[in-house]
Amino acid sequence: MGSHPAVLLKALVLWIAILVLAILNGTLREKALIPAMGTFGGMITSGIILCVCIGLVAFLAAPWYSPLPSSQYWLIGLFWLILTLLFEFSFGRFVQHKDWAELLQAYTFEGGNIWSVVLVVTLLSPWLAARLRGVL
Repeated sequence: MGSHPAVLLKALVLWIAILVLAILNGTLREKALIPAMGTFGGMITSGIILCVCIGLVAFLAAPWYSPLPSSQYWLIGLFWLILTLLFEFSFGRFVQHKDWAELLQAYTFEGGNIWSVVLVVTLLSPWLAARLRGVL
């Protein structure tokens, strides 16, 4: 990521924090939200919670990178998006043993699943957070 070698490491550390939050959010969804709200409501609520978590991590971390050009924040978002997709497909295929049709089901918006929105938030959050924090 450009001339700032520490930016890549910081972005990776933050993505791991997001991953932990996503796993906790998934547990909350399965154990509390879906039983209380049903599948549709639980999935939507979980997706919104995860979007807020990602945005919050990006917002809190934006000054940590030091001043960066706008393009670097876009690259951080792209890096987070790629890591997320690699994790989702690898975990789904090799740990959960899902076929491709099952994995792609998350992108259909069926049953309240807003995973595609979460991915857009993942991409946009670093740049948007930097703008909101005034570091751009």
